[in-house]
Amino acid sequence: MQWWNKLYRYFFLLQEIRLLVVTGAFWGCTNPFIKKGTKGLRDVKANTVVGQAWAEIRFLLTNWKYVIPWLVNQVGSLVYLLAVQRAPLSVAVPTANSLAFVFTAVTGATFGAEEPLDFRSIMGIVFIVAGTALCCMEQTN
Repeated sequence: MQWWNKLYRYFFLLQEIRLLVVTGAFWGCTNPFIKKGTKGLRDVKANTVVGQAWAEIRFLLTNWKYVIPWLVNQVGSLVYLLAVQRAPLSVAVPTANSLAFVFTAVTGATFGAEEPLDFRSIMGIVFIVAGTALCCMEQTN
């Protein structure tokens, strides 16, 4: 393979990886806030099953602490669609989902929604990032 073909492939791979990292960030960073936004949902009560479903939907859709992170999360899904069009599924799916776990752990620990990160959690994050990097490197060969 000539050097400019390799450079061309690396350039587009970086764009694909960037889209997948953005997807993981949108998905992962919003998860702790969506969880916080659902607080009080268990207190919603209605007399019928349909009434209960409607009351819960109304509670969530009128709660800005839920709606805003959910909308940002959905933007992540749109970015994911762009990434899936460009990257192979064997790279896109594990990269976006594993990075979402990393961003969820870091965001949750930072904002107090989850337990602080201990050594095992940090090592898990390191292994996830290393595995993701290996998947992406394998794709360049």
